[in-house]
Amino acid sequence: MSPRQGSAGSDLLVREAVMVPRPFVVAENRRDTRDTVTLELVATDDDPLVFAPGQFTMLSGFGAGEVPISISGDPAHPEVLQHTIRNVGGVTRTLAHAAPGTALGVRGPFGHGWDVADGRGGDVVFVAGGIGLAPLRPAILEVCADRASYGQVRLLYGSRTPEDILFGADLHSWAREHGVVVEEIVDAGTLGWHGHVGLVTQLIARGGFDPARTLALVCGPEVMMRYAVQALHDRGVGPARIRLSMERNMKCGVGLCGHCQLRELFVCVDGPVLSYDRLAPLLTRVEL
Repeated sequence: MSPRQGSAGSDLLVREAVMVPRPFVVAENRRDTRDTVTLELVATDDDPLVFAPGQFTMLSGFGAGEVPISISGDPAHPEVLQHTIRNVGGVTRTLAHAAPGTALGVRGPFGHGWDVADGRGGDVVFVAGGIGLAPLRPAILEVCADRASYGQVRLLYGSRTPEDILFGADLHSWAREHGVVVEEIVDAGTLGWHGHVGLVTQLIARGGFDPARTLALVCGPEVMMRYAVQALHDRGVGPARIRLSMERNMKCGVGLCGHCQLRELFVCVDGPVLSYDRLAPLLTRVEL
């Protein structure tokens, strides 16, 4: 076999490896909110899935289908793979109801991550909307594990109601044990809620960070991210220092199907995390 043939064969093996799901087993199914759960998965071959914060996998329930789900676990402990899933459709319903012992398929990890280490020596601001906190969680855990390397660290988190707030225990732990300034805001307060009511952009306007040395990581509904990056830009954070996780319409994970095309970008390959200076001309174009 010629070197050229050998190379082609190797490429084929690589393509097959990313297209064939690996079997994982549900170790724990933890309910977070009324429609959201976190699955803890363990590889049946005991080979951990090493990932970077911000990456995603294609997660499949056998007989139900496959969906892209961001990894929400700790990158320092890849032996337990965590996905936080909102029950919004047929496949996610199957995944959300997967009991311990259920076998699921995992492809990946895919995509580019947050590269939060670029913020070392400066301030870091996390801006999350709803379940958008899940893709940010691994980056927050990475910062907490190396807390002395960062200045001010702020988590600005907006949700629909107090009952929709994710990772309540984590929020308290990050604030109490790691000096993360956690600010929460809800669209609609309920009886007993004494926190902020309104939009997460209000928290950005309050400041508490040095725009000239800030790395801002944003994840949530697309309309929320558009207003959040505008508020960050108004505060003086440069476009190249603002990163967003774009998760629209991903289907295959490897840039073949074209579902996630955003003009010249394929979100599953070029993203899902992209800098705002790259996204700015695209976010306001409705037809894209």
